[in-house]
Amino acid sequence: MATYPLSLCWLRRDLRLTDQAALHAALAASDRVLPVFIFDRAILDGLPRDDRRVDFLHRTLAALKAELNARGRDLLIRHAQASEAIPALAAEFGAQAVFVSRDYEPAAVARDQTVAARLEAAGIAFHGCKDQVIFERDEVLTASRQPFSVFTPYKNAWLKRLAPSHLLPYPSEQQLDRLLARPAEPMPTLAELGFEPTDLDALGIVAGPAGAAARLDDFLRRIDDYAEARDFPAVKGVSYLSVHLRFGTLSIRQAVTLAQQHAGPGAAAWLNELIWREFYQQILHHRPDVVGQAFKAEYRALAFPNNEEWFRAWCEGRTGYPIVDAAMRQLNHSGYMHNRLRMVTASFLVKDLLIDWRWGERYFAEKLIDYDLAANNGGWQWAASTGCDAQPYFRIFNPLTQSRRFDPEGKFIRRYVPELAGLATDDLHAPWLAKPVDRAAAGVRLGQDYPFPLVDHARQREAALALFKKG
Repeated sequence: MATYPLSLCWLRRDLRLTDQAALHAALAASDRVLPVFIFDRAILDGLPRDDRRVDFLHRTLAALKAELNARGRDLLIRHAQASEAIPALAAEFGAQAVFVSRDYEPAAVARDQTVAARLEAAGIAFHGCKDQVIFERDEVLTASRQPFSVFTPYKNAWLKRLAPSHLLPYPSEQQLDRLLARPAEPMPTLAELGFEPTDLDALGIVAGPAGAAARLDDFLRRIDDYAEARDFPAVKGVSYLSVHLRFGTLSIRQAVTLAQQHAGPGAAAWLNELIWREFYQQILHHRPDVVGQAFKAEYRALAFPNNEEWFRAWCEGRTGYPIVDAAMRQLNHSGYMHNRLRMVTASFLVKDLLIDWRWGERYFAEKLIDYDLAANNGGWQWAASTGCDAQPYFRIFNPLTQSRRFDPEGKFIRRYVPELAGLATDDLHAPWLAKPVDRAAAGVRLGQDYPFPLVDHARQREAALALFKKG
């Protein structure tokens, strides 16, 4: 006999009906379950009207809703403050419990605590489930029961702990007929939410579990080349699954299972990236203070000059360093940036332009469709040498070396910095070093068609070293 006559399953970062931990738990404990989603005004009200993430969410939810409607069930969708809407919906429908997949971001944790307290006051249970990671919170600790702060030991412990049982899917899709039968009601339109359609179609981004499945199938055909190809932005080498992992349209259990099943360096490298994702999630759980400050106390008062004009040039892709500018233009154009270039642009902002890493982190947070607080914060602190498992401050990416090594034919630069396309490849990476006659032949006028470099890398490298030595 079920524990609850009726429960709500509050979807958040687990937007699928298959292998869905919270939905499975709710169905196992309840006679009937009503799935709900809240377009949380606490998050949405601060976003621009053309935010691609909202469009992605809206399309994903429409697909899930249509699938349930075909079964005579529904996904209830509201636009409200989630901390108020969930207790109100539980009371409206007479639910005895609310099931969720846990979120580890500080604001989400605080929101869930508020919701749980309000539900408890009304005599309604609140159950959290693990879904977006294989291991959460205190499940992977050092021998002294402390959280890891270095990736490689964490990875080794993670792999040692991993057992087949951790990857078993939750067969939530097998019990969908036990969801509460009710007439379908219309979902809010993008316009009613205060947003407008974006260019997801033009960018080839398909939302929802169907989009995740298509991306996954495509990637698995290329996975053997992943270890090498993933570093070259002009090559289709990465998985392009980050947005689906972010919103849970792809199960992390399925991803890890497939990584294990495909032997070879490509699959091993992809599994390594999936473990990095969990490493940063557990850092955020144990050290929520990293959201606003450096993980390392000695770097919390770095006296960054923070030249605002340089920052605007970085944001707009006009630093005079083609690989940096191409990467930033890719971000601004598509809401995506190749992972290698995320490191290059972050290092350039902090170590060449001497701008606080938090400025760049916030800009990425505004632009990335796959934005994930834990990964974004962890990646920026790694590049800035302020984080838990950071690049040492004296190791500074040389943008020219990175450009020549990872875009050797200049294909990526030519795509996003077309004003330089006529230059010979040797000149493309550093147009200011090209002979004036060659620039003229290519129709490139520095200072007019394309900017001179904002800074000299060698000089700024020394300035960065001095800045970090002061602490």
